[in-house]
Amino acid sequence: MTRPQRGPQQSSSLFDAAEEEAERAAAPLAVRMRPRTLDEVTGQRHLTAEGTPLRNLADNNASMSLLLWGPPGTGKTTLAHVISLTTSRDFVELSAVIAGVKDVRAAIDAARRRLGLTGQQTLLFIDEVHRFNKAQQDALLPAVENRWVSFIGATTENPFFSVVGPLLSRSLLLTLEPLSDEDMVTVVDRALTDERGLAAAMTLQDEAREHLVRLAGGDARRALTYLEAAALGLPVKGAAEADGVIDVETVERAVDRAAVRYDRDGDQHYDVISAFIKSIRGSDADAALHYLARMIEAGEDPRFIARRLIVHASEDIGLADPSALQAAVAAAQAVEFVGLPEARINLAQAVIHLSLAPKSNAVIKAIGAADADVRAGLAGPVPAHLRDAHYPGAGKIGHGRGYEYPHDHEGGIVGQAYAPESIAGRRYYEPTRHGAEARYAERAERIRAVLGQPDPPADSS
Repeated sequence: MTRPQRGPQQSSSLFDAAEEEAERAAAPLAVRMRPRTLDEVTGQRHLTAEGTPLRNLADNNASMSLLLWGPPGTGKTTLAHVISLTTSRDFVELSAVIAGVKDVRAAIDAARRRLGLTGQQTLLFIDEVHRFNKAQQDALLPAVENRWVSFIGATTENPFFSVVGPLLSRSLLLTLEPLSDEDMVTVVDRALTDERGLAAAMTLQDEAREHLVRLAGGDARRALTYLEAAALGLPVKGAAEADGVIDVETVERAVDRAAVRYDRDGDQHYDVISAFIKSIRGSDADAALHYLARMIEAGEDPRFIARRLIVHASEDIGLADPSALQAAVAAAQAVEFVGLPEARINLAQAVIHLSLAPKSNAVIKAIGAADADVRAGLAGPVPAHLRDAHYPGAGKIGHGRGYEYPHDHEGGIVGQAYAPESIAGRRYYEPTRHGAEARYAERAERIRAVLGQPDPPADSS
C-alpha cells in the first residue's frame, strides 16, 4: 500500500515536507513526470476531454466507481492519481498482486474513519484488480455500494471475464488505448525539459528518440524508464567532458537492445513484410522467423502481421492444409486477447505451421478466375429450378420446378445444373496434388462426373 496523499485539510510539518521532497527526488522519472491534472495527461482524449463522463466526475467532485481497462503503460495509475488530486481525495493504492481481503477491509475501515472524523473522502485504487479472486472482489462491494470510498480498479485483462458481475455493474468501464507515436514523443520531450524530469540537462537526438518510441511500444512508463537509463551517468549539457547528448548508441547500451532500422511508413516496412511472406511461401521457417522477430523488435503492429498470416493461409496454402487458416486465425485472436510480448509466441507458432505446410495457390486462382468471368459479363440468369420458391406464387412462374434435393440421392449428390448457362462447363477450382488437397482433387473429379460436367479441353490450364 502506498502512503495516502495529504488533502488540503491536513497540515504538514517541515520534516514531512522535507521527507516528501526527498522521496520525489529519488523517485523514478516515470513517477516524477506523472501528470498533475487531466489536461497534462497525454493521449486518451476520448476519456479526458471536456464533456466526457470521466471529466464530469472529476470536475464535479462526484463519488465514483471506475474500471480502467487497457494495456500496460497507457495511464491507468496516472488517471487514478490525477483524479485523487483534482478531487482532493485521500489516495490509497493496493496491488492485487500482493494484497488480500484483510488489506482491502483495513483500507475501507480507515476510509470510513477518515470520512467520519474529517469529512475527507478516500479514493481506493486497486491495480491489477483482475488478479483478485471472487471473494476478494466481493469484499469491495459494500464500500462501493455505500460509497464509503471512490473505487478505481485497473486491469489489463478483459473485465467481462475477469471482474465479478456485481462489481462490474456498479462501475463505469473506461477503455484506454495504446499511446500513438506522437503521444510518446510528447511524453519523452516533456520529460527532457520539465524541471521534474531532466530539466533540459540533456539533448536527445532524433534517431535516438525514434528508437525509444519503437522500443516502448505505446508504453509511456517504459519509454521514460529507458530515457532515464540512457541519461544515467551522462554529463549534463555544458560540462567540459561532453555535450550531454543522448544518441542511438547511448540508448542501445542503456537498454541492451540494438536499434532496428525500420520505418513503419517507408521502404523497410514493405520490404520486410514482403520478405516475410515470400519466406513462408518458400517454406523457409527460419528466414520467416527472422523477419517476424525483426518486425516485432521494430514495433510493427502485431495485428498487421496476424492479418497477413490469415491472407497467406488461404492464398498460398489453401486446402493443401486446411488447418493453416485455423492456425492463422487463432494467432490473430491471441494477439487481441494476450498482446505482446507473449503473443509473439503465438505468431511464431503460426509462422512455423504455415512455413512447413504443403503449398497450393488453387484457392486464389479459383476466385480470381471467377472474378474475371463476372467482370467480363458472364453472369447469366440463375437457372429456374434453383430460384427461390418459398414465396406465394413462385411455383406459378416456374421457380424451383424440377429441383432435386441432393439428400434424397445416394452420396448426397445428384446430376443437375447449378451454374448459369453462360459459364456451363467452366472450371475455376483446379486442385493440386499437394498435401491434403490431393484428397479434394479426387473428390472434385468424382463430383464433377456425377454432375455431368465435361472434362476441360486438353490445352486448358
